[in-house]
Amino acid sequence: MEIWILIAVLVVLAIVIISAGVKVVPQSETRVIERLGRFHSVLPPGINFIIPFIDRPKVIFQRYTERLSNGRQIVRMVSTYKIDLREQVYDFPSQQVITRDNVTTEINALLYFQIVDPKKAVYEIDNLPNAIEKLTQTSLRNVIGELELDETLTSRDTINSKLQVILDEASNKWGVKVNRVELQDITPPESVRMAMEKQMQAERNRRAEILNAEGEKQSLILRSEGEKASKINQAEAVKQSEILRAEGEAKAIILNAQAEADAIRQVAQAVESTKTDPATYILAMKYIDTLREMTSGKDCKTVYMPYEASSVLSSIGSIKSLFPDSKA
Repeated sequence: MEIWILIAVLVVLAIVIISAGVKVVPQSETRVIERLGRFHSVLPPGINFIIPFIDRPKVIFQRYTERLSNGRQIVRMVSTYKIDLREQVYDFPSQQVITRDNVTTEINALLYFQIVDPKKAVYEIDNLPNAIEKLTQTSLRNVIGELELDETLTSRDTINSKLQVILDEASNKWGVKVNRVELQDITPPESVRMAMEKQMQAERNRRAEILNAEGEKQSLILRSEGEKASKINQAEAVKQSEILRAEGEAKAIILNAQAEADAIRQVAQAVESTKTDPATYILAMKYIDTLREMTSGKDCKTVYMPYEASSVLSSIGSIKSLFPDSKA
């Protein structure tokens, strides 16, 4: 009976020793092994064998956020043997920082980092999560302290880039690679927010007034240009009308002159055989037409003959010679 008890104890002891000597490491994780208090190795993913009670994994601190039932979030720090090699994100609580123009502002940030050297992450720093948090807070204060409030609100990308460079350089000796930093919320004091809203409203009103003034200016310019074009068109129309009328009158005068010239030429040809002066004949005909117009009125009672009429009438007799066969 005692033999069976001894065998059972040996079997249990063997199982305990084997389980202590076999370590299964999941993918994207690792363990730092110490042998008799000194660094020995870093276990890769998969099955690994160590010497029980001589080789022991090194303890490391891990930070995680827990959400309570009331919606609040609390940050817990626990010790573990697992070293996560995946990219991790730390959501830091809001902290108050002072800008260059002495405005106190609350800012909270997100930090994305990854452990690239587990040995340094264990031996170069005592509490890696706490060190990263404090380094981020102090670096954020330094960067924001160099900027004014307006620059802080409008230069998030610049702040993120500066913080990423500073944190990556500082945490490099810890075996950590800082991939990026993101500012979540920038909350200035209530009085500053109200002043900013008033300033924004005033700026919008100013822009609206400028746009209205520009619109009225353009409207006046367009209206004046339209009136100018209308007057130019009217003047051009009057000018063309006057030109056309003058051209018409000139052509009429030319035609009348040509007609009279033709008439004179024909009269000259007609009276050439009678040896009568064509000018005398034409003057007599004009005189007769004038007398007819003078006596054609309804109220005409008296006709005054000019003194020179006798000499003109004497030339009328010459007309008779133009028509030798007439009985007049």
